[in-house]
Amino acid sequence: MKFKVQVDVSLRSGIADPAGATIERALPALGYEGVSGVSVGKTIRFTIEASDQEEAEAHAEDLCASFLINPVIEDATVTVEAGNGDL
Repeated sequence: MKFKVQVDVSLRSGIADPAGATIERALPALGYEGVSGVSVGKTIRFTIEASDQEEAEAHAEDLCASFLINPVIEDATVTVEAGNGDL
C-alpha cells in the first residue's frame, strides 16, 4: 500500500535563523508592518510503500532521524496518510 508522507522541518528553539531574520527586517520596507517571529524551514514530500499506516510512520520517522534532518539543530513533524502516491 502506498502512503503520502510530508515532513515539515524547522530549526529548534534557540538556534539562529538568519534567513528568517533577513525576511523579518525587510518586511517593513515592503509595507508589511507588525510581522514578527519569522522563521524559515523546509518541507519534504515523498511516497512510501508499507503494509499499514503504523509501518509507514515508523519508516518515515527512521528516515528523518537517519538522513533527512540534523537532529542537533532541527525538529521534524511527520504526517503520513494513505494515498495513491500523488503528492
